[in-house]
Amino acid sequence: MTRDERVNAIMQTLQISKASSVQELSEQLNVSHMTIRRDLVPLIKSERVKVLHGSVILHPRTRARADESYYSLIAAGAKHPEQKRRIGQLAASLIEPEDTLIIDAGSTTEYLGKYLPEDISYTVLSYSLNVVSETVRRKNCHSIFSGGVFHENTLMFESPEGLATIRRFRATKAFISAAGASHPFGVTCLNSYESETKKAVILSAKRKILLVDSSKFGVIRSDFFAELSAFNEIITDSDISEEYLEIIKGLGITLRIA
Repeated sequence: MTRDERVNAIMQTLQISKASSVQELSEQLNVSHMTIRRDLVPLIKSERVKVLHGSVILHPRTRARADESYYSLIAAGAKHPEQKRRIGQLAASLIEPEDTLIIDAGSTTEYLGKYLPEDISYTVLSYSLNVVSETVRRKNCHSIFSGGVFHENTLMFESPEGLATIRRFRATKAFISAAGASHPFGVTCLNSYESETKKAVILSAKRKILLVDSSKFGVIRSDFFAELSAFNEIITDSDISEEYLEIIKGLGITLRIA
C-alpha cells in the first residue's frame, strides 16, 4: 500500500468512526507506529486531523458547518491560550490529597488536565477525551470515565448511562467550563447535551468551581445550565471587568485571579 493509499484509508476510517488511535491505525494498515505518525504529519499540517496523546480525530474544520454557533474545541483553544493555561494551572493547585473530582470538557479544563499533580492521590471522573488522556497517565490518579457517544467538536462523551454515573458519583470539587457567564442571564454553553451533563455535575459536587477566561463574562449562549450564584468559586484572568468584579463580590463567590 502506498503512502497516498494509507492517507486515504486513515481519512476514511476517521470519517466513519470519528476517532481512532495510532495503535489501531497501525494494526488496521499493517504498518509500524512510526509509519502512521509520518503519514499523519501532512494531515496535521493541513488541519485535516488532530492528534491528542495518541488519539486521532478529524479536525473540526474538515467538518465545518454553515451555522456560526458551531463550536470547535480546537478553535476555542486557540483563543486566549496563555490566560487559559494560567487558569488551569491555578485550578490544579487547589487539588488536595484524596480529593474526588469531576473535570468538565472544555479548552480551559484541558489545561487543568495538563497540570494535574503527580505527588498526591486523588480520583477524577471525566467524560472528555483530552482530560481522560491526562488522568490515565498518572499512576497516583484513580481515573473514572463515564463514556457514551463521542462529539468530535467538543471531544466530549455523553449518554444516559454516563449521566447516571455522574449522578451516582460524589465530588469534593467540580471544575466546570462555560461558553458564557452573564448576570442576570446565567452560565451557558452551546450544546444541549453539554448543559444536561453540567447540571448533573453541579448536583453531584460539594464545591463548584467555574473556570472561564475573562472574555466569557457578559456573553450569553443558547443553553443555560446554572446561575452564577450556583458556583462557590470562579477562576479567571486579570482582564476581568470592574463590573463583573463587583457582581461576583456581591454574590459572595470566591474569586481567584490567575
